[in-house]
Amino acid sequence: MVFALVGLVVSAVFAGAALYVNAVEQPARLGLEPRALLAEWKPAYQNGTRMQAPLAILGFVLGAAAWWQSGLPVFLVAALAMIANIPWTLLVIFPINAKLVTTLPESANADTVTLVVRWGQLHAVRTMFGFVATGFFLFGLLAGR
Repeated sequence: MVFALVGLVVSAVFAGAALYVNAVEQPARLGLEPRALLAEWKPAYQNGTRMQAPLAILGFVLGAAAWWQSGLPVFLVAALAMIANIPWTLLVIFPINAKLVTTLPESANADTVTLVVRWGQLHAVRTMFGFVATGFFLFGLLAGR
């Protein structure tokens, strides 16, 4: 059950980081004027990607390994919830990321703010994937005792 336990930790770290973005960082950046908002969003996005993408992949691998090791389908569900972040990000969030990344700070305006607001709403789904995975890892660990 080591894979499941480490998967629980990884998914909880992912979920906590994603929640921090939605509950703390996003509201703070939305209080800025458009130019400063974009200037804050860009490095936060880059740093977040470097942290959360590997966590999503690692959580998937650990969930799949826990499922393979234990035979409990609950760990496969946890794995799928973690990896769902990748297609969600690439297919749904990435078009907004691309627009924001290519916007020059001096060109930021109300449309930029609208994009960042939408980005935050879509990022909340990533947060939900993280908490779903965490819940399934926990449930599997408790059920597999």
